[in-house]
Amino acid sequence: MPRPPSLTGPWPCAQSTARRAVTLPRVPELNLDGIVGPTHNYAGLSLGNIASSANQGATSRPRHAARQGLAKLAALAELGVPQGYLPPQERPHLPTLRRLGFEGRDEQILERVARDEPSLLAAVSSASSMWTANAATVTPSCDAHDGRVHFLTANLRSMFHRSIEPPATRRALRAAFADERRFVVHEALPSTGPFGDEGAANHTRLTATRGAGGEHPGVHLFVFGAASEPGRPAPLRFPARQDERASRAVARAHGIESSRLVFAQQNPQAIDLGVFHNDVIAVGNGSLLLIHERALVDQAKTLDALRQRIGAPLVVVTVRREELSVEEAVATYLFNSQIVTLPDGSMLLVAPNESREHARAGAVIDRVVGDAANPISRAVHFDLRESMRNGGGPACLRLRVPLTDDELAAMNRRMRYAPTQHQALESWVDRHYPETLSPAELADPQLLRRSRDALDELTRLLELGPIYDFQRA
Repeated sequence: MPRPPSLTGPWPCAQSTARRAVTLPRVPELNLDGIVGPTHNYAGLSLGNIASSANQGATSRPRHAARQGLAKLAALAELGVPQGYLPPQERPHLPTLRRLGFEGRDEQILERVARDEPSLLAAVSSASSMWTANAATVTPSCDAHDGRVHFLTANLRSMFHRSIEPPATRRALRAAFADERRFVVHEALPSTGPFGDEGAANHTRLTATRGAGGEHPGVHLFVFGAASEPGRPAPLRFPARQDERASRAVARAHGIESSRLVFAQQNPQAIDLGVFHNDVIAVGNGSLLLIHERALVDQAKTLDALRQRIGAPLVVVTVRREELSVEEAVATYLFNSQIVTLPDGSMLLVAPNESREHARAGAVIDRVVGDAANPISRAVHFDLRESMRNGGGPACLRLRVPLTDDELAAMNRRMRYAPTQHQALESWVDRHYPETLSPAELADPQLLRRSRDALDELTRLLELGPIYDFQRA
């Protein structure tokens, strides 16, 4: 397989990793990347996501979008970072339309919804499951009460187009992690009441080492937008998607000890500027936390609590507003970068091209990479323009799954990266995905048939079993 284009030349902002390399046991953290679906489109459905709203109605490029995501995945796998695939969901989702009272043949329903309620058709056609950071919250076996890896499927109830994802998400996760002696995949929290849960986009696990895998005990930072305590500050313009009670329920379901927990509230002013999830303004890995100074309410108190629980190894890199405003952080998705630990113990910042092209964001990356006090030794930038235009950067496209070697070996091997498997997936995308897609084309019955054919083939390729409603009917 040819070397990914993004790795053929010098690393942007690169420095030698030799001065910071350390010896780590091989402890894997799997990055489970979402495959962009064949109905990837720009419907502007996500209130509070500024990029999504700004590109509403534009023509998308589903084949290109899927290829961009797969290129990032392959590049990290080549560097020794365990990678896996989470499949796209069935879209347009006809079962949802039938539940809403639409009757007739599939093509009749599509025609009627496109004519009478085009915004509803856009919602049930969204490819938003590609952002697997929202799929679930994960706790490794070393932090859980029963010694198993726990996944709690997010209910995503704040946005209708995402609220239909949880059943298929759970089936896909169970296809990946089927051994119930090692893995638990919980159902989503109730979608009513104060339990809005957006998954790992508001959860950061930190450790006392540079490793982020499943053999290093960790401390879990849960960030919420909507506080349970009356009188706490709240955003005025955009919704607070993550509820405090949901975060606490996830921690209880996973059996995480209180000594390993820190809860913090998002800065409501940042939410109103477009920070709809915490991973738009903070990112952590191992013993490192990269965070904007306006990310949290009572930020100093939260950082003190993390230092007390983790100890001296914790490194906090704070980006000041004089360096990069919240608005610039949202526009460039600097904090929606991935930070991964490489086999030599150094850390790599995986950023979108937009952060390199922006002078102030690029200067922040240069400062972070050039500072010997933190373990990030180099940065690489990827072209994820199709995802970025819909409001999702590198970190949105992956779910972090800390595992031990035995647990990694126990997952569905066909859902893990391998060169031949990856080539088969690229070929699958090229055969089945449309080159371009406009909002009007979502009503085309041929798109539905083509998408179902693609997903039917994908279940065989990844050995998923019948996870889709059209296969289970």
